[in-house]
Amino acid sequence: MAYVIGETVYGLAANSLALLADAGHNLSDVLALALAWWASRLVKRAPRGRYTYGLRSSSILAALANAVALLLVTGGLAWAAVDKLLHPSVTAGLTVIVVSLVGVAVNGAVALMFAGGRKSDVNLRAAFAHMASDALIALGVAASGAAMLATGWLWLDPAVSLAVSAVIVAGTWFLLRESLDLALQAAPAAVDVSKVRDYLATLPGVSEVHDLHIWGMSTTETALTAHLVRPEAGLDDALLARACAELRRRFDVHHATLQIESGAQDHPCGLAAHDTV
Repeated sequence: MAYVIGETVYGLAANSLALLADAGHNLSDVLALALAWWASRLVKRAPRGRYTYGLRSSSILAALANAVALLLVTGGLAWAAVDKLLHPSVTAGLTVIVVSLVGVAVNGAVALMFAGGRKSDVNLRAAFAHMASDALIALGVAASGAAMLATGWLWLDPAVSLAVSAVIVAGTWFLLRESLDLALQAAPAAVDVSKVRDYLATLPGVSEVHDLHIWGMSTTETALTAHLVRPEAGLDDALLARACAELRRRFDVHHATLQIESGAQDHPCGLAAHDTV
């Protein structure tokens, strides 16, 4: 956060939109970490009252808020960059170089903090990749400052700002789409619904699987509900325990609820149709 404040101050002093664009990007990182920390506390709260799942979905709301905020900030900076392309003004190239190189050091140091666990944890791997890319962006801004000093081309600063904005939008679009999907209770992208259905259909005694629903309880936890028709097989707690354990192992489903039905024609399930919710 200290670097964001410094980069903003020097960006304004140097009249550099490239620095301000990078400061906006780094501010989004600070907010993302703060929101993620806040959401990580909320998801641990036990279910109570009307919140029967606890507050696990707060991590989804945090991801969605981060994506929207980042796109809004980036849009404003891109608009300013276009205006500066049309009306060029002098930028302090040396200031841009020095501040950007500090950014390379800061982002590189933060990336190293995530480097140790990136092989075993997808979240740490994503954080490492994000911070490493930020270091490369800062290096690009420093290179634009050096090029301006060497050539005097005033259009380089807003051009780099637009390039940084494009990189941010490209990286944020996936986050926005994924968080929107999770907010709309879509199955997480890593879970193949058809394979889950096929697995449940192979369980002993199961003749039909219907009313299958898979959704994200949070950005890291997946829930599932399904009806299993087992004619004349009856209840089998051992089978349910094995099925839930296998769903966790194969598909990373953390919270599975399976309803057993006999398939009796005089009491048909009203949710058996595939398009019924």
